[in-house]
Amino acid sequence: MGRELVFNLLSKGAKVITLDLNETALRETATLAGNMKNLLSVYVVDITNRKSVQEFSEKVITEHQFVDGIINNAGIIQPFVKVNDLSYEAIEKVINVNLYGTLYITKAFLPVLLTRPEAHIVNISSMGGFLPVPGQTIYGASKAAVKLLTEGLNSELMGTNVKVTVVFPGAVATNITKNSGLSNLQSSSKEGKPANILSAAKAAQIIIDGMEANRYRVLVGKDAKMMDFFYRFNPKAAAGLISKKMKDLLGN
Repeated sequence: MGRELVFNLLSKGAKVITLDLNETALRETATLAGNMKNLLSVYVVDITNRKSVQEFSEKVITEHQFVDGIINNAGIIQPFVKVNDLSYEAIEKVINVNLYGTLYITKAFLPVLLTRPEAHIVNISSMGGFLPVPGQTIYGASKAAVKLLTEGLNSELMGTNVKVTVVFPGAVATNITKNSGLSNLQSSSKEGKPANILSAAKAAQIIIDGMEANRYRVLVGKDAKMMDFFYRFNPKAAAGLISKKMKDLLGN
């Protein structure tokens, strides 16, 4: 989804700075950008390293003078196991990427954003950030933290030139499983892939549209919209439905 966000912004004529820990992925993105790659700058950065993020932000401002917006899209899931069976190493990795990575990038660039005539922060939470998913409890906790972090920023930045949007994607066709180091994970479900899974390109379009409209919340996909409504109406029943679906999907 991050790559599609880059392509969407480039297609609008925006100058885009993208970062990743995976240098190969960055090179692929630059190649696929084709004749738009002159608007693209790529950097290898570990967003879980606060010092590296701060140095990156300083380098960006030195080389590009300003930044008008940031989209915190990086995220990983955990192995599909209960908290009792999850290692502290896995727990820390998920929280470091999903929460601290988002926080470090935001903190590093916010002072610059506040100097711009108009600026925007977009943070990607998850449907799992407002709805419990068994086997992804730590992932959900990290994304719930991103939700509250973003909503808190929105309140703190009211009256400034910086707008803030929190995004809740549902099922989107991305590489998050592979990027989380879980490429060997296979579902035992006989139903196969969800029929209504959203393409990464469509998800990116919804997110950018929400950013341009200065929306407070963006729900990406029919499943996210439906479960947001259901969870508000009856949280316990919504949690029970997801629990049953996960048992059916994983076969336990």
